[in-house]
Amino acid sequence: MNRREGREVQEKRDGKEGHIDRGRWWVCRASLAVLACLAPVLLAGCGYQFRVEGAGPTIGGADSSVSQEPTPRLVIQSLVNKSFEPNLETRYTNYLRHEFSSGSGTEVVPDSEAADLILTGEILSVSLPTLSFSQTTTLESRAEVVMMVKVEETRTKKVVWSQLAKGSSEFYVTPDLQFNRALQNRAMEQAGRFVAADLAARFLLHLESGGLTRRAASPAPAAP
Repeated sequence: MNRREGREVQEKRDGKEGHIDRGRWWVCRASLAVLACLAPVLLAGCGYQFRVEGAGPTIGGADSSVSQEPTPRLVIQSLVNKSFEPNLETRYTNYLRHEFSSGSGTEVVPDSEAADLILTGEILSVSLPTLSFSQTTTLESRAEVVMMVKVEETRTKKVVWSQLAKGSSEFYVTPDLQFNRALQNRAMEQAGRFVAADLAARFLLHLESGGLTRRAASPAPAAP
């Protein structure tokens, strides 16, 4: 082999090694990219987690701290039924207890337990006005319920909240008197549920607006 042939052989060998080195470089780069993608998954599998703590940003720069005031404990006593419809007080009282337990901001407790507040109330009236009729019969009617409740502090017996609420529900009238009575009872029950939900929502608004705190902070009237 002369010098020229030896140089050509050397150039071919260098070219192959250059291709091999470049191939290794691309393989290493691809491996690093794969590891970068798998790193969060591997860390999560090993028990590492990334969390963002704190209450987070608030709109308008409002304070994000949660109120530390204890939840008021509320006793709901049986309603007094002053309407002409019998046996409504038990059902309507249960509706109040259910709605206040889930949406009034209070903890409803039985009468036998200590409480901060006591709710009492009356079913003032139940009426059945006619909505539509023909020349001979009523076609559609409505059950309307009016209820009045008040909340007192257990310790001071002061009234901290009172509210008059109304609820209604429509029903159709059929030639079957027994079926009409069932429809009427169902409408009165639904109207009672509406009243209970409305009262719970109103009391929650009163509680969140600081109504109980303002009452507690107001000075007692001076003795004459």
